[in-house]
Amino acid sequence: MEAYGPGLRRYFRRRIADGDVDDLVQEVFLRLHSRYMNGSIENLEGYLFRTAHNVLVSRYREQASRIVSSSDKWAEGLSAYDPISPERITIGQEEYRRVIAAIQNLPPRTREAFELHRFENLTYQAIAQRMGISRNSVKDLMHRALLHITEAVEAGQ
Repeated sequence: MEAYGPGLRRYFRRRIADGDVDDLVQEVFLRLHSRYMNGSIENLEGYLFRTAHNVLVSRYREQASRIVSSSDKWAEGLSAYDPISPERITIGQEEYRRVIAAIQNLPPRTREAFELHRFENLTYQAIAQRMGISRNSVKDLMHRALLHITEAVEAGQ
């Protein structure tokens, strides 16, 4: 842990919020321990960072499934007929304000990528070229933006 912990923390800090870094580092070492108990590892550093990548992918998939689940619940509510009423208009305006506030509170680069994609309809590749970053970085920024916005809207309910 002393030898590889700092490198793993740097790896995760570049990709996720600081609050989740220690959990993911711990998950990598748990997987290492499990693998070590079942056999040997020839290239420890390669195994650690490949495992770190896999842990990160698992985390993204878990978060994405939560977003899909939330949107499914929201869509279910739309299926019932709801006539336009002053209450419904007020609720819609409040949700709109929460979404706008969430977008405005995004970190600058995340917000820039989100606005370029959602408001200017640029592809991830075009955004990457404009911002001078990789396409995968744009994908990560968009993922973070959507998570932030979803959490902000859900927190207001």
